[in-house]
Amino acid sequence: MAVTIAVVVLVLIGVVLAIAASRPNEFTVQRTARIAAPPERIFPHIADFRRWEAWSPWERMDPAMRKTFSGSPSGQGSVYEWEGNSKVGKGRMEMTDVTPPHSATVKLDFIKPFEAHNTTRFTLEPATDGTEVKWTMSGPSPFVTKVMGVFFNMEQMVGRDFERGLASLKTVSES
Repeated sequence: MAVTIAVVVLVLIGVVLAIAASRPNEFTVQRTARIAAPPERIFPHIADFRRWEAWSPWERMDPAMRKTFSGSPSGQGSVYEWEGNSKVGKGRMEMTDVTPPHSATVKLDFIKPFEAHNTTRFTLEPATDGTEVKWTMSGPSPFVTKVMGVFFNMEQMVGRDFERGLASLKTVSES
């Protein structure tokens, strides 16, 4: 009986590892929202990390989160570091490429609870009824992340946070 259980467990582990190995080496999560405001009104909320408190979904997960701002006050070269509870962890963001009021690229480094190095990009495209805002995050998928992805849909989890953030950015920008 114990041998049968051990074989079943080993087969299951093998299946999980095979599924993980078949996953792509990079990931992308993207969400889009239509905001009834011009890019010039929306962009300052994105380009200034100090203004993220009003719309970022992670700010609400830990109101006591410790934050440090350095570098430029906003735009390229601005830096935001945080350390908080287990939901928000510890990390650092730096605006690396900014084209007002159309795009902002952020180098995103997670330190805790797991290390990850990703790129986040916001693009703002004028539309007849406002602005289409795209929020994209991409980065490498190391094997551990691929294994986690067998059990957790990271695209859906992060995507929900992006959706909440874009809804808050819409509220802030339209008021």
